[in-house]
Amino acid sequence: MDAEPLSPDFVKQGGLVPVIVQDSHSLEVLMLAYMNKEAWNMTRQTGQAHYYSRSRNNLWHKGAISGHVQLVRSLRLDCDQDTVLLLVEQVGGAACHTGRRSCFFRELNECGVNECSPIVFDPKEVYR
Repeated sequence: MDAEPLSPDFVKQGGLVPVIVQDSHSLEVLMLAYMNKEAWNMTRQTGQAHYYSRSRNNLWHKGAISGHVQLVRSLRLDCDQDTVLLLVEQVGGAACHTGRRSCFFRELNECGVNECSPIVFDPKEVYR
């Protein structure tokens, strides 16, 4: 069996690698998550984003409950092969568990703190 041509270095950081997730069309940063080898393999096999939840200590299929899945359009690795960049199509429009388009919805600027990402769904309704 041939070695995988593109694979993160999971050993370097204790089994997890950070994943930066961007919208494949707008390049807006949607979220930061982590993958272990199982999440990497599931993402490659299914074409949908899978991550490792550090708080729940298990594999997490993004959007399995909310329906807001991420269809992977491009998988990239940085030069050290210890960070993943996913370009995704965000189905349903929300990447954040708070119901917002992006997890990066708070902006600090000269006017103070501003919320800069729209609310797409009510998490109380989705995650009862």
